[in-house]
Parts: sequence; structure tokens; C-alpha cells
Amino acid sequence: MKSKNKKSTVGFVALGCPKNLVDSERMLAEIANADLIITNDVDNADVIVINTCGFIAPAKNEAFENIGHAIERKNKGKVKKVIVAGCLPQREKKSLFKQMPGIDAIVGLGQRDNIAKIIKKTLEQDKAIGYFSKKLAPIDDDKTRLRITPPHWAYLRISEGCSHKCSFCTIPSIRGPFRSKPFDSIISEANELVDSGATELNLIAQDSSFYGKDQKMKNGLVSLVKEIEKIDKLRWLRIMYLYPVGITDKLIETIAESSKLLHYLDVPLQHASTTVLKQMRRPDTNEKLRILVEKIRKNIPDVVLRTTFIVGFPGETDRDFDELLDFVKWARFDCLGCFKYYREKGTPSAEMTNQIPEEIKHQRLETIMFAQQKIAFEQSKARIGTKLTCLIDSKIDGKNAIGRFYGQAPDIDSVCIISGCKGKPGDFVNTKVVSSKDYDLAVKQI
Repeated sequence: MKSKNKKSTVGFVALGCPKNLVDSERMLAEIANADLIITNDVDNADVIVINTCGFIAPAKNEAFENIGHAIERKNKGKVKKVIVAGCLPQREKKSLFKQMPGIDAIVGLGQRDNIAKIIKKTLEQDKAIGYFSKKLAPIDDDKTRLRITPPHWAYLRISEGCSHKCSFCTIPSIRGPFRSKPFDSIISEANELVDSGATELNLIAQDSSFYGKDQKMKNGLVSLVKEIEKIDKLRWLRIMYLYPVGITDKLIETIAESSKLLHYLDVPLQHASTTVLKQMRRPDTNEKLRILVEKIRKNIPDVVLRTTFIVGFPGETDRDFDELLDFVKWARFDCLGCFKYYREKGTPSAEMTNQIPEEIKHQRLETIMFAQQKIAFEQSKARIGTKLTCLIDSKIDGKNAIGRFYGQAPDIDSVCIISGCKGKPGDFVNTKVVSSKDYDLAVKQI
């Protein structure tokens, strides 16, 4: 029998996007500060906490797979309690108990900072309980995190939720409308992260370009990044997830002139057919997107552009797809992610009658990715002979390392394989590109 003085162990599984990762880091800090032991031996912990994503079908399937495994360990007597947190409970509510019998507690997004109390309460009772906030809270303060990322880089969330009405998206129904985090709170958190060793900060939001608009701020994102830049020990500042219509001339100018803001723009376009974009309830057109890409490249010549597209949206004709493919070949994005459309319950597009067959979605996905692969490989080869400053992420051995140049976001893009590397993780080193291997670059420290 377990001693009354023995501390309970918690195994934590973090799933989902960078925004979810920040929630996981906050929960881990709460757990660590609550007289509980976080263990790497997840399968044999007293409690397993799974922080889930519930955005689209693949994310839900990954969550269900992890929950099922945890329940199996519980049924074998290896684990006492299974707690599920994050977007999936927020989306499914208490129906999750019926879908996955064996869950002991489900925790909505608004109860994130109460996770330690919920763990202790769950250990003391047998009744399965759902913990949800009755009202949508202002964006939580993300300070004091037990970071999962390496010490030298971190995510900095600047807002929560989304107020755009894209017809395919579940985010507004899960995380609520857009709420900017208070300006001073972000600056305080940025300083905390840099003081803890982070030399690269990656700004994240559902739409970073919208920052401050809900608070009637003019050029809110520009004002924010200019203030963050003042932090002495910060070297790299990267902006992720910019909604195209929010990329202003002032923002482009600010990025072009900055010594710390990386010339890297992540702009999820979703499609390039004006007809499909209208059905998606996005304000863009093919012409507007072409003008935007040209403007960015004209003002930031060395910019690295990343985007994402959806293929197989309801009603997408061969002509619509050809328009998208032509756009991809014209724009020559440095990085591109493409996803099949998923019919998500509760979204307007799920009710559309002209759904695309799965085999056509798959064929279109392969066509886009093959075209982009050719472009990406050509661009990698074009960098041979150029000099790049790389941030070392990890060492392979005494002489070789894995790192990134400014055009590679952590955990998302390709990497640089650094030979003759004398530095350690977190160091910036000067390199020269000697060859390319598919999407990755082989560089040598100089």
C-alpha cells in the first residue's frame, strides 16, 4: 500500500499545435509547484494527463489513440487515473466520457491553471467529473512555464481565439473569439523567457496580424514587436501565423528594417482560387494574393515565405485546383504545407452538398506536394555557396550538429546539418552551405 507521505507521480502527454504546447508548459509548471512528481515513465504514473488537440480529424484520432492507450494501462492496474485536457474536451464536452469510457476527468481550456487541484481531487474520488468554465475568460497569463522546448528558444503567445468566420474552421467554437493578451503582460513574459535563456522567440496566435485590433490599437503588432526588440539578449524574433489581409505596409516596412525580426513570414493562404476562397469565407482573391506576395518580396528581397493550403474543399472544381497549382508554381514558396479538407461537424462547409471524393482529395494533395517538392529542392540547391548564420539546436556528436538559419522555424521546417561545429546548443555560428539533401541544407562552420 502506498505511503501517505509518498508523492503522486504524473505522466504528461502534450499534443497539438504551439499554442497547445504553451498550455502544456503552464500546466506542467502548476503540477511541479503542487507537491506532485512529473515522471518520464508515463505508462506507470499514478495519473496520466493528456493535453489534446481537437481541431481536425487527424488531431482527434491522435488524441483518441493516446487516451485509449492510457485507459488500457489503467485497466491493467499500472495507472490509477486518466485525465484529458485541452481542445478535445472543450469541443466534445461531457460526451467524451461516453466516447472513451475509463476517463476519470476532463478539463476544459478555462480550467488550465487549476490542473494540479484537479489531479489531487481526481485521485481522491471515483466519480468521473468534467471541469469547465461557465464564462469565457480573458486570455490567461502564460508566465511561469515549465518549458518543453530547448532552453534557447520559446513560443510567446500574444492572443487567444479567433474572430474570423472561415467556413471550414472549428477554432472559434473551441477557443472563442479573438482576445489580445495585454501589451505589458506580453513584454513581461518575453523578458522572463529571455532571462531563462531563450535567444529566439516565436510569436504565435491564431492570427498574429490581428493583435490589438480588438482593443482598438493602431498598428498593434508593429508596436508590440518594436518593444520586444528592445530586450538586449534577444537575438531572433519570428512572427508566425499572419492572416494575409492583416499584413500592412507598415508591418512589412518594420520587418524589413529590423535587425532582430526575422525575414520569415508564415502566411496561411488556404487556397488561391477566388471562387473557393469566397466559399471558405475568406476576404482574399487570387489577384490580391499575387499582389501581396509581390509586395513582400519587393520590400524584403531575402524573405522566406511559408504557407499552407487546403485541397478538396467542397465544390473545388478541376479549374479551381488548376488555379491553385498555377499559383504555387508562380509564387515559389520556400516552405509549403498542404492538407486534405476534413468535414468537421459544426462548421458551415460540413453542410455543403458538393463534397469531394476522398480519392480526388488525395490525388490533388500529391500533385501540389510534388510540384512544391521540385521548387523546394531547387531553392535548396540555389543556396549552395552562400553564407548563413545558424542557431545550434542539438549536437549529433563532437563535430556535427543540427541547427537552423533564419528561414527555418523550429519543429516545422527543414534544418541545417552543421559539420565542423565547435559550438553548443543555443550558440549562433557562421556557416557556408556546401550541399543540399532534399529539404535540408548541409553547412560547414567557418
